[in-house]
Amino acid sequence: MTMAFSRLDLQEGLQTLSVLQWIPCYILLGTISILFLPYILLCTKFWTLAVLVIAWLAYDWNTHNTGGRRSAWVRNWTLWKHFSNYFPVTLVKTCELSPKHNYIIASHPHGVLSFGAFINYATEATGFAKIFPSVTPFLATLEGIFWIPIVREYVMSNGLCPVSKVSLKHILTQKDSGNAVIIVVGGATEVLLCRPGASTIYLNRRKGFVKLALETGAYLVPSYSFGENEVYNQETFPEGTWLRFFQKNFQEAIKTVLGLNICTFHGRGLTRRSWGFLPFNRPIATVVGEPLPVPKIAKPNEETVDKYHALYISAVRKLFDQHKVEYGLSETQELIII
Repeated sequence: MTMAFSRLDLQEGLQTLSVLQWIPCYILLGTISILFLPYILLCTKFWTLAVLVIAWLAYDWNTHNTGGRRSAWVRNWTLWKHFSNYFPVTLVKTCELSPKHNYIIASHPHGVLSFGAFINYATEATGFAKIFPSVTPFLATLEGIFWIPIVREYVMSNGLCPVSKVSLKHILTQKDSGNAVIIVVGGATEVLLCRPGASTIYLNRRKGFVKLALETGAYLVPSYSFGENEVYNQETFPEGTWLRFFQKNFQEAIKTVLGLNICTFHGRGLTRRSWGFLPFNRPIATVVGEPLPVPKIAKPNEETVDKYHALYISAVRKLFDQHKVEYGLSETQELIII
């Protein structure tokens, strides 16, 4: 009995640590790059090392726009398996993805930190390569991350790429078939809509991914992560209070300076019943839907983009309605698209 409890405690501890390290690891690597590299260059006798790093960065500057440099070893780290089991996260296939085509997988909802998208598409913790053999996933994220030495190497090893037209178009046209770029379509705007019980996605005005699909001939694939909105509580303070005044002004300042929408959120602490910023242990099931064939049109007009955008909205609604009850939502729950 003691052995069983000890093993369970160890597994839970490893899962908690694997999630706890995720964001701080990027911050630490970024801090080392931004603060210590100039210090080494200007204030120590090891300045040649800093020069070599800068020279490599200049030489390798465009790699992230040409498919990156993924590492199967990094994607298969045991760390990610513990990370996935913390919730747990699962990847659900509803239809085959033929390696004869390229794909744009639109991921919904964004959630606070997009745990489902990261675990399923940037690691092999849930077995993407086994579930969709011969299809290579590229999870798209903010381009600024790829400007930071060390951090760029780390995220590229996971198979991440910039969510820029240059990068995405290269993957979908300059490489062989069997590539899938994953775009979290709602972006930072959708973060403010993500709270427990909500099934609201920001999609009506997001048409760039549809236009890109038409320009490259990539098939559109809907993907919905049930449970993504349940792992954090989001707080909006009452209007008229000083907390709400501070919250609104801070959010507006960040959006003006960085172009990001941030929310006030919390989860659990190091123990399940405590308060903190770890996500709650709630299951996330990412369901990948049926591909929507798209013709290749060099310069699609607005009418054509709108047509396929409407078809995509119908596809994601269908996917949501078919699986909502299976993953804990009520039969009457509707997908709200704004």
